[in-house]
Amino acid sequence: MSRRLRVLIASLAVALCAVLAIRPADATTIQRVVSPGGIEAWLVHEPSLPLVAMNFAFVGGASEDPADKPGVGYMVASLLDEGAGELDSKAFQRRLEDTATEMRFSATQDYFYGSIRMLSEHRDQAFDLLRLALQHPRFDDEAVARIRGQILSGLRRESTDPGSIATRTWWRDAFPNHPYGRPVNGSLTSVPTIGLADLKDYTGRVLARRHLKVAAVGDIDAATLGTVLDRVFGALPADGKLAAIPDRTPQGGGKRVVVSLDVPQSVVRMGGVGVQRNDPGFISAYIVNHILGGGSFTSRLYQEVREKRGLVYGVSSYLLTMRHAALFMVTTQAGNDHAGDAVQLIDAQVRRMADEGPSEAELSKAKAYLKGAYVLNLDTSSKIASVLLQNQLDNLGIDYIERRRAMIDAVTVDDARRAAKRLAPGGLLTTVVGRPKGMTVGMTTEAPRP
Repeated sequence: MSRRLRVLIASLAVALCAVLAIRPADATTIQRVVSPGGIEAWLVHEPSLPLVAMNFAFVGGASEDPADKPGVGYMVASLLDEGAGELDSKAFQRRLEDTATEMRFSATQDYFYGSIRMLSEHRDQAFDLLRLALQHPRFDDEAVARIRGQILSGLRRESTDPGSIATRTWWRDAFPNHPYGRPVNGSLTSVPTIGLADLKDYTGRVLARRHLKVAAVGDIDAATLGTVLDRVFGALPADGKLAAIPDRTPQGGGKRVVVSLDVPQSVVRMGGVGVQRNDPGFISAYIVNHILGGGSFTSRLYQEVREKRGLVYGVSSYLLTMRHAALFMVTTQAGNDHAGDAVQLIDAQVRRMADEGPSEAELSKAKAYLKGAYVLNLDTSSKIASVLLQNQLDNLGIDYIERRRAMIDAVTVDDARRAAKRLAPGGLLTTVVGRPKGMTVGMTTEAPRP
């Protein structure tokens, strides 16, 4: 057995230990760490596990792509571990394998994310690789060409995938002339135009300390983490040059957009106005959404659309809170013969919730579930790091995990009914991709009232 294989097996064993050994209660012991250089992070110190997980994010994401070149941030995220410093792509990947280090980068509309996982014994080497990736990315011609080819291959597959088409169409129509309306991973026309100057400009503007949030979990103490923060992030620019992104309300409420595609099942994306995360009524809206469509098999949408009538294979709703928009979203897919009926019934259930709100029994059941299920987000080091990072991005406060149960308990049925009226008050913009019976293909129409 090779040394590299032994290290990888050991890493998997440690990851399994992390699942079994981290107690959810430990996640509430959160320290605020400030490095000598002034970089802040939240830390859960768990020395019993020989594992360290760090998640971080920079404000920016795909919204910082040039308007005519969507996909720059996505390409940067795909390239940061493809060579850095003196290490070309192969050498960099070999170092990651030899130290059993997992390093990932991604871009969403609002944020540029990164994460790293390593065994404690390889902590110094792993964080040095992260330092190189962030501070000295190579963007070698070979790597750029290879990654560009992979992205274009994925975009070609998406061009015939109904889910991808539905999602892109919905965002394009909901946010015209806004960064949210552009595809995060670019297009077949934009990706070939992205050059080295675009990649370097993006990293110089977005990867800056002012807009950085960090969460760490595992076998690393506060003093050591402080040193790591300065080492990994300290040489990045102090302040980025981010664009001014306007707040925006999703457009097209009440309209239906049908895209013809010869597939047996229609894919449906629906969305409208939601509630922002910092809004005093967010927790109430969160509970209402769970009752309506977020509660999986127990939700109203699942029971009415799937169980009672068998119109869809599955249906769910969720709140999506972004830096410049708040959304209420519904997603489903159905056979072409049933898609039109399913969309009409979903619209009716959303309006019914807005008109009547939830019952006392529904509210009580949802509150009990949401309080108990939250612990599932805190049963591994990676999940805890993810939760801590998101809580920072949402400005919830370091004690949010402790306060959360009381906030849910405080919601009354009147609070929930007020919140229900705030979900998609202008109706849902609906995108359907397929051959839905009874729906006009290739046309934009107003959704009929029942």
